[in-house]
Amino acid sequence: MNNLHLSITSFSYKKGIPTDISGNGGGFVFDCRALPNPGKLEEYKKLTGKDLPVIEYLDKMPEVDEFLAGVYAMVAKSVQTYIARGFTHLMVNFGCTGGQHRSVYCAEHLNTYIKNHFEITTSLKHVEQDK
Repeated sequence: MNNLHLSITSFSYKKGIPTDISGNGGGFVFDCRALPNPGKLEEYKKLTGKDLPVIEYLDKMPEVDEFLAGVYAMVAKSVQTYIARGFTHLMVNFGCTGGQHRSVYCAEHLNTYIKNHFEITTSLKHVEQDK
């Protein structure tokens, strides 16, 4: 394992983009608001992107797969470069309207992808859910 740590965060655009506490600034901010919104449907309003019905809903949407494929490609390339250059921190943020459904789903999926493809440490925070 190397020294790179990947911080993954979901958040609500209504409350603002999270600050990079590493002091490096930068990283990625992915806007999930263009994805289908399960929060608009009554049966999903009280659920989050960690709940199976929401996961199943978003899993069926081809545009979600396309979005995540692009995210995986960009973040993987940065992770490879950061490891080669000896960097120690990279931050990836996913935002949606309320920080409850789409951003949580995408953050969870990126965390799983990274753990399956790289030997780095990750942290996962859902700003609106971890209160």
